[in-house]
Amino acid sequence: MPGRSTSAPFTPDRAEVERVAAERFGLTQLRPAQLDAIEAAAAGRDVMVVWATGSGKSAVYQVAAALRPGVTVVVSPLIALQEDQLAGLEHAPDAPVAVALNSGRGERARDEAWRRLRDGEATYVLLAPEQLANDEVVAELAELDIALLAVDEAHCIASWGHDFRPDYLGLGEVAARLGRPPILALTATASTPVREEISARLGLDDPSVHIGDVDRPSISLGVRRHGDDREKRAAVIDEVASLPVPGLLYTSTRRSAELYAEELIERGRRARAYHAGLPARERAEVHRQFLCDELDVVVATSAFGMGIDKENVRFVIHADVPESIDAYFQELGRAGRDGEEAHGTLHYRSEDLALRRYFATKNPDAAELSTLMRAMSTRARTKSALAKDSGLSPRRVTGLLTLLVDTGSARTSKSGVSLRRNLDERAAVKAALERVEERERIERSRIETMREYAETRRCRRQVLLGYFGQELDEPCGNCDTCASGSAEAGARAAASAPFDVDEKVSHREWGAGTVVSIDDDRMRVFFESEGYKVLSLEIVEREHLLKAG
Repeated sequence: MPGRSTSAPFTPDRAEVERVAAERFGLTQLRPAQLDAIEAAAAGRDVMVVWATGSGKSAVYQVAAALRPGVTVVVSPLIALQEDQLAGLEHAPDAPVAVALNSGRGERARDEAWRRLRDGEATYVLLAPEQLANDEVVAELAELDIALLAVDEAHCIASWGHDFRPDYLGLGEVAARLGRPPILALTATASTPVREEISARLGLDDPSVHIGDVDRPSISLGVRRHGDDREKRAAVIDEVASLPVPGLLYTSTRRSAELYAEELIERGRRARAYHAGLPARERAEVHRQFLCDELDVVVATSAFGMGIDKENVRFVIHADVPESIDAYFQELGRAGRDGEEAHGTLHYRSEDLALRRYFATKNPDAAELSTLMRAMSTRARTKSALAKDSGLSPRRVTGLLTLLVDTGSARTSKSGVSLRRNLDERAAVKAALERVEERERIERSRIETMREYAETRRCRRQVLLGYFGQELDEPCGNCDTCASGSAEAGARAAASAPFDVDEKVSHREWGAGTVVSIDDDRMRVFFESEGYKVLSLEIVEREHLLKAG
């Protein structure tokens, strides 16, 4: 039956997995964790993999797909990522054929890709999530025998994650239309709440979860606190100019990226700025120069990074506070992938958090929601038509529709988006704004977790890894708090805490939560409706604020 995987379920022999990996992909050193994940996916189970970049996530979908008859759909958010994955498959000894369907390829190339898929010549198809919002694309895929749906950068589906992309929200529905093949969710960093949201939004069924070691112990961690902006800027330039290259310097605004690049050039560094305001061709050129070691430093906003596969990055310096621990760790992890010594410094002024709070509160209002709903009806309409009729930008329409769908006021179909029948507009606006307020609370709480990291006296690596549910038994010895001796005292306090990291708890006012980290005399708990809350361990015990389970 078209659109449903006809592959019979089976459990592959480990020897067969290793043989296929070696003969077809040249992978002769698969780790036990990779073998476990491949076996689960090949056997038809839903799988979630959370491993650091460079840990071999792509090998999981590649080998599992080669063991399952049919086509594997790989969802990847960037054309650059898709092209890198294609190149990797093309250089493998005997890998199945892969094709890409993206806007970077001409109509003739896309037509040829579809022909190869229909004729059984191609096994992998790589595309972006926004392409799966196109009903014609999904309908074409539904005519194929889909063996596996691999979702790369799966944290993009989590609305509270650091890189949320609305187009990912439709992937659960797409999976159903493709006959609900096994789903493989892949990401480099995801805290416990984000992992739970990924699983819920993709509709994973009893997934086999594989969480790896996300630590990069070769990166020395540090925070330098500053009293005023001028002094901070001078310290940033001095540090970057003194470090081994190549490296990355992250800033919060486009203007500061350009200014820092100019100053570094004056100090003799080959530096260029990178941000979303640059022409696509210029961004691509900066990307290429950095990968080819033609630049010493890229000074960038958060727009630069996803898809950067470069092993010899010697430092990642943050001139400003990132939006969250998730974003910080993702950017930091671009250093030292070769296992050699690298540096990660956060330059911190508490006043800089005000800018992040501003970014966290740029949300829609009741008037915009009402304007959009007046342009909608119970008959499905496309986003482009709604943008034209409402007078709102296409990007704004996408964001507002995400809210309306997420709160149950609208629904998506193959023809577009429509309002629920007999919808109470006032109630719909209220529900959407309440969700916005919830999101604001969580965004503000994520900013506060950055403050906690910047101001902690405990081992910084223990704090970072604890946030992602990974425990480090002893202080790392490779961060500034370990060097100062304050980390040891913090570790003693955490050892006596009444709860463990990742433990489920409940609060009489905020409801169910998950312990994210324990730091000195405080603990951080994520509550679904409130975000991250920092609680005094002394008060938690004295007032019995939390219950286990």
